[in-house]
Amino acid sequence: MADEELEAIRRQRMAELQAKHGDSSGDQQGQQEAKQREAEMRNSILAQVLDQSARARLSNLALVKPDKAKAVENYLIQMARFGQLGGKISESGLIEILEKVSQQTEKKTTVKFNRRRVMDSDEEDDD
Repeated sequence: MADEELEAIRRQRMAELQAKHGDSSGDQQGQQEAKQREAEMRNSILAQVLDQSARARLSNLALVKPDKAKAVENYLIQMARFGQLGGKISESGLIEILEKVSQQTEKKTTVKFNRRRVMDSDEEDDD
């Protein structure tokens, strides 16, 4: 009888461990499925909003500058949700939107020179 009880405890413990590990992988799988659904929704909205040449330009931009492409996609999706778009956007329309986003996210670079003044020869030449 001790062997049967021990075997039952082992089975119960294995079931608990499998359930515990199954839940964490199921949670990860659920998150992955949610991300996939979101990506599909984004693609379907963009397919409705952009014509073929504009989608090609946006996908090329995504290869080079993914953060900028994501910002443009978010902008287009927001405009589509609020009904601000009056039909499909052509490539020229997308270029205008890209220019607007570029102006908004443009970073100004400045260069500042700090010159060291260790031995200033001008002060010694006053003699």
